[in-house]
Amino acid sequence: MELMMQNGDYVSDGRGGVKRSEGGEEILQRVLFQLSARRGAFPLLPQVGSELWRLPRAKEQQRAALAAQYVSQALAGERDLEIDECVLEEREGTPWLTVRLTWQGTPLEAELAL
Repeated sequence: MELMMQNGDYVSDGRGGVKRSEGGEEILQRVLFQLSARRGAFPLLPQVGSELWRLPRAKEQQRAALAAQYVSQALAGERDLEIDECVLEEREGTPWLTVRLTWQGTPLEAELAL
């Protein structure tokens, strides 16, 4: 079971602990962690995280393709997970990434602000 995260913070269980997830929710939590963590931030685990933090430096017309590339790279180690679509859009001046996935036939969706 994975610890649940929302907007980069752990989700409280209301009893001083942290909520845990199972099944598709567990996979989704791992996906959100991989996409949110900066690749290279964990020296002993260089494959953890993504390079999505680099997107603001890229030319605007290249960002969507780079986002899909960075997502694919970050999630390469997840078994039984297919990336169906990556959508990069602006919401109230903030770039957001929506990643639609399929895990063991179950559709999942991860959203995060960049």
